[in-house]
Amino acid sequence: MATTPEKVEEIDLNIYTNLDVLTRLQFKARGFSFSPKQPINSILAGKNVSKLRGRGLNFEEMRQYQLGDDIRTMDWKVTMRTGKPHVKVYTEERERNVFLLVDQRQSMFFGSKGKTKSVIAAEIAALAAWRTLEATDRVGGIVFNSENSLTILPKRSKHHVLQFLAEICKQNRALSSGVANTNISLSLENMFEQTLRIVGHDALVIFISDGMGWNDKCAELVKTISQHNDIICCHVTDPLEHQLASMKQMVVSDGAMQIEVSSDKAQLKQAFQQDVRQAIDNFRVTARKYRIPLLPFNTLLPTEKQLRKALGLVIG
Repeated sequence: MATTPEKVEEIDLNIYTNLDVLTRLQFKARGFSFSPKQPINSILAGKNVSKLRGRGLNFEEMRQYQLGDDIRTMDWKVTMRTGKPHVKVYTEERERNVFLLVDQRQSMFFGSKGKTKSVIAAEIAALAAWRTLEATDRVGGIVFNSENSLTILPKRSKHHVLQFLAEICKQNRALSSGVANTNISLSLENMFEQTLRIVGHDALVIFISDGMGWNDKCAELVKTISQHNDIICCHVTDPLEHQLASMKQMVVSDGAMQIEVSSDKAQLKQAFQQDVRQAIDNFRVTARKYRIPLLPFNTLLPTEKQLRKALGLVIG
């Protein structure tokens, strides 16, 4: 049954989010980071994925060695020429650009028991945006749905973060049950092409999506982006999606029509199982292939707890 966002917001914030909820998440965006220094249990520090490269280092000056200096910064040529030990001094590059790619397509408007995937994605984006601002980096990104996308260039201010979150809320509230866009891959391709045009290099890109519509072109675009930037994928799924492929009977609707899938219709069931598994697995395979950290999220548990667990932090 189609419902209007305004009425639903008053009833259940598990279906739609709002700016007040996302703003209050700034108080929970503490105690974790997306820097290269990660707890040992963090997925970003895993042995099977590439670690984040982090910010660049700028050469600051050359000076004589002092007790406590890192021996790895020793400049042996200058030391040999002057006869006195010298080290290079670097300063960490500040204000790194962080791009949040936030999926608010029709496929995200789904949740079997807890929140919808679109709400979880909005909350991940809010936590990452507030954390980025706290780390004195610049935050921007692309908020996209099945038909449109909005690019917001990175800046470092609370007002800018609020504008970004307001755009997420706007697209989140525009979601409703109805006919889904059949060309779900095109919106992903267009979004990654736009990302490639604006991202530059040495940025951190955080992609928040269910991965639906992922194809070979998306994988190639992500590969190109990852050559000069760090990428983190936040994969949002609903527990029911993992069970769909093995269910004996179900009714599936695109908002306009319904079909019944049962064990009696073996060919249809097999095709449906293949589509469901492929939609979930393709995204994971690509992340593994290009050594991109993949942070799993579901629609049942609190978003901030899932993020902390993925980053290896102790859950209280």
